[in-house]
Amino acid sequence: MSFKEEYQKKLKTADEAVKVVKSGDWLEYGWCVTTPVALDKALAKRMPELENINIRGGIVMWPLEITKIDSPADHFTWNSWHMGGLERKWINEGFAYYAPIRYSELPGYYRNYIDHIDVAMMQVAPMDEHGFFNFGPSASHLAAMLEKADCVIVEVNENMPRCLGGFEEGVHISKVDMIVEGGNPAIAELGGGGAATDVDKAVAKLIVDQIPNGACLQLGIGGMPNAVGSMIAESDLKDLGVHTEMYVDAFVDIAKAGKITGARKNIDRYRQTYAFAAGTKKLYDYLDNNPECMSAPVNYTNDIARVSSIDNFISINNAVDVDLYGQISAESSGIKQISGAGGQLDFVMGAYLSNGGKSFVCLSSTFTDKAGQMHSRILPTLHNGSIVTDTRANAHYIVTEYGMANMKGLSAWQRAEALINIAHPDFRDQLIKDAEKAHIWRRSNK
Repeated sequence: MSFKEEYQKKLKTADEAVKVVKSGDWLEYGWCVTTPVALDKALAKRMPELENINIRGGIVMWPLEITKIDSPADHFTWNSWHMGGLERKWINEGFAYYAPIRYSELPGYYRNYIDHIDVAMMQVAPMDEHGFFNFGPSASHLAAMLEKADCVIVEVNENMPRCLGGFEEGVHISKVDMIVEGGNPAIAELGGGGAATDVDKAVAKLIVDQIPNGACLQLGIGGMPNAVGSMIAESDLKDLGVHTEMYVDAFVDIAKAGKITGARKNIDRYRQTYAFAAGTKKLYDYLDNNPECMSAPVNYTNDIARVSSIDNFISINNAVDVDLYGQISAESSGIKQISGAGGQLDFVMGAYLSNGGKSFVCLSSTFTDKAGQMHSRILPTLHNGSIVTDTRANAHYIVTEYGMANMKGLSAWQRAEALINIAHPDFRDQLIKDAEKAHIWRRSNK
């Protein structure tokens, strides 16, 4: 049987395909831009007759139809590997929960700890002449996920970019049970959070000044990493490399400015390596069939040993809050879940261990709440319930618009002094008083 004949044999409508789902099942909904659309709509029609359904997914970028039914919590639970704005809302509505992970371990979780999956469904790129459906910009953990699925349903989207890699970036038709041809929606776009603010630019300048020619970059998502990317694109830096968890629009700008060659990378030379990508159409068009860009599973991209083997590795990520001990929370504020652990700790550690490497965790010194009141992001201690994403022992450079503090080798009183020096001036006196109460301030401090 040819691949085309096998394709026709397995072709179903979305409504036919979701009939396989039964109460009590564990479902997989792909990841990020591979989250299903037609299958989600079809399942939403069935969901009122089902109960105790558990669904795993993450970084949901558009409202799902299953969440629009009456009383979703009576029928299913959403288990997120990494939360976005929609999923935070679902927590408050009582049917979503965060699954704490170290993102680099996710393929291993599926292979070693998750017993089985009843049904896996996701969007994919069209089948190629060799019978493979490409995962688009989301290799991440999907190959490992499908290994445990009793039933694999792919939803073909002709607009999904075909992202090259070398391993675990797609699934063969022989391992697919049903094929659905969706409505070919445009791939969901994720903006960079608007134009860079003066604070973003100030932080970016401090970091860019620390980047040498030939450095290998990892950028997180958000205004500050985006501002760093824009500044790099306009800089005189050259021969940069990319080895990152998430591929964002800033990398496209840097590459098109001629700054990325990968010529000095110790591994995957001349290639931009990433686990998943989300951004604007510009990004998807750039990744499509681009042999320079290497789509790889997250246990490869985020492996600390691999990251640390790359010379001059520069890791740039965001934080929510930092306390005077150097503890970094990048995923929650108190008990309010904001995102997830992701791979930040892996890159913080890998960059520090790299020959010439540096890890930068950046944040604005303050934020203003809805009532117009300004608050410091540098705190005496993290808010009660806040998750420590990067421990104080792992913190390297912490950066605000007021400066940069290197935590390595500092005792508690030195850390407090260094962090207060990069706090907003309006909060420094109170932070000194707080440090004194905590016995981490010396009278000889500035």
